[in-house]
Amino acid sequence: YSTNDITQYTSASIFSEVGKQTEMFARFSTVAGERGAADAERDIRGFALKFYTDEGNWDLVGNNTPVFFFRDPKLFASLNHAVKRDPRTNMRSAQNNWDFWTSLPEALHQVTILMSDRGIPKGFRNMHGFGSHTYSMYNDKGERVWVKFHHRTQQGIENLQPDEAAKIIADDRESSQRDLFEAIENKDYPKWKTYIQVMTEEQARNHKDNPFDLTKVWYKGDYPLIEVGEWELNRNPDNYFQDVEQAAFAPTNIVPGLDFSPDKMLQGRLFSYGDAQRYRLGVNHWQIPVNQPKGVGVENICPFSRDGQMRILDNNQGGGTHYYPNSDGSFEDQPEFKKPGLKVEGEAYEYD
Repeated sequence: YSTNDITQYTSASIFSEVGKQTEMFARFSTVAGERGAADAERDIRGFALKFYTDEGNWDLVGNNTPVFFFRDPKLFASLNHAVKRDPRTNMRSAQNNWDFWTSLPEALHQVTILMSDRGIPKGFRNMHGFGSHTYSMYNDKGERVWVKFHHRTQQGIENLQPDEAAKIIADDRESSQRDLFEAIENKDYPKWKTYIQVMTEEQARNHKDNPFDLTKVWYKGDYPLIEVGEWELNRNPDNYFQDVEQAAFAPTNIVPGLDFSPDKMLQGRLFSYGDAQRYRLGVNHWQIPVNQPKGVGVENICPFSRDGQMRILDNNQGGGTHYYPNSDGSFEDQPEFKKPGLKVEGEAYEYD
């Protein structure tokens, strides 16, 4: 629920009034480990949130670290190749891993965090989360600010030493999942508070380095945390496969008042996540219950999306008009949702 008035920054309905409640869904994971990998391994944790707002779904897809290994989205595939199993041995390779990381000086920040005491969280309940990327907000006057999202655990940060983690893995490979599931079952609901850092467009233009660089943070002394909400996890899924395995998160799931930024890593994810989900779950994956918008009716979903395998909802949009513009008055412009423009300058070239 919203805990602070930030309407000066955003017109998003989810933040329109203090105390407004919004249903949401969270999925945590390891990153390098495949399904069945031990929860207590040294690894980044995925931290994906889906908010079912009354304007549609808003997905905030992040990690438990505020930065990442690189700022070039082309390297995503190579990262997965380096940290996962070697094609010859079918084993994880420290040689491949460190060869990749040490070939990228910008990876030092993320590697330092990963190899620190915070590299092995005790459980999902005891770690912070971050949107990591720079996003934007705009208000009803069309004024934009750049923002970063922080989710601070209310259970306290707790981490494991390597010898502690090894003992836990020997007895329980699902330790973090078990801890989260049992806490919710016992009504010991975990909570996080959400904060934003705010940077004006003028501040961004004069910033000492690139404010959209995912390998860097904004210093809290210059851009203090502003509390915007609190959320708790108070229900476990009834069926893991249906609600967790089939959950699809994508940064492109956005609502009016919230938007993207020139962050090149974010720009790459805007394409890759939806593309992966269409491959994994099909073109109509949004019709799976966990992915359906709950705050708006399916009749308000974009009617240009039709057909495809497993189309089961909304009568496939029936026989209504399926193009725009048209002369029957369907799908009129909504200028009140227009996003502010963005000045672009400089030479277009491969990003480094």
